[in-house]
Amino acid sequence: MAKFKLKHARTLRAGEGFRLADMDPGSTPGFDGDEDDLQERFEKYDEELYDLQELLFANSRANPDTTPSILLVLQGMDTSGKGGVIRKVMGVFDPQGVDSIGFGAPTEEEKQHDFLWRIERHVPRAGRIVAFDRSHYEDVLIQRVHGWVDEQEVTRRIEAIQDFEKRLADAGTRIIKVMLHISKDFQKENLLERLEDPEKHWKYSTGDLDERALWDDYMAAYEDAIARTDADHAPWYVIPSDNKDYARTAVKFLLVDALRGMELSWPEADFDVAAELERVRNAE
Repeated sequence: MAKFKLKHARTLRAGEGFRLADMDPGSTPGFDGDEDDLQERFEKYDEELYDLQELLFANSRANPDTTPSILLVLQGMDTSGKGGVIRKVMGVFDPQGVDSIGFGAPTEEEKQHDFLWRIERHVPRAGRIVAFDRSHYEDVLIQRVHGWVDEQEVTRRIEAIQDFEKRLADAGTRIIKVMLHISKDFQKENLLERLEDPEKHWKYSTGDLDERALWDDYMAAYEDAIARTDADHAPWYVIPSDNKDYARTAVKFLLVDALRGMELSWPEADFDVAAELERVRNAE
């Protein structure tokens, strides 16, 4: 039985020559166990993740100018599980060190600015982990698919994204970009589930089917955007997500990998520890 490992998560990187059609949304690369095995893998690094995030946050208190941060970008078609990843994966962290930002349709104020204006306002500060539920890529994907911008503008936005992500990386932000790749059949099951359960009606939008009708156009737009913006400082990972537990495990492993790679140490005390111990012991 193959156990899903960190090295398997790394292989989900889009990379050179990436083709979305080569990735089966129902597959689980590197794993062939059952649900209990997958749950065990999902929980494997929870204690370490909590400690690594606390270490990151502690460094930001002591060294705010040099402490890195993490930006997790989550993209995918409706019902791909972006919100579930944030709840289940980031739930292990101390809430004081994490943020999640959902980007819907731009507000009237946001429309008065360039598309990156609203994104720039939410980039992670030193020592923080921020997840984007949808992101700056929406203004390439949806607008391109609907023909609201021409190809010249698409190219301008792609180049703006490349510059934006390079600036972030140069400033110390580790960027992890994830496409949660689901099949049309799986999406249909999820939409039916939302309609059949009154407690999930709030999740359903009457526009979901309109977007679904453009599925092939979205897949082409995703493939092109990923191919043009995948970079070592801002890698794309395409994670098959019909199995949501597998997808969540893969994202968690990518976070483990990023935090380990920072190789942080606990900040040294800027006071005389022995003297403070003595003071506390003698305190009334």
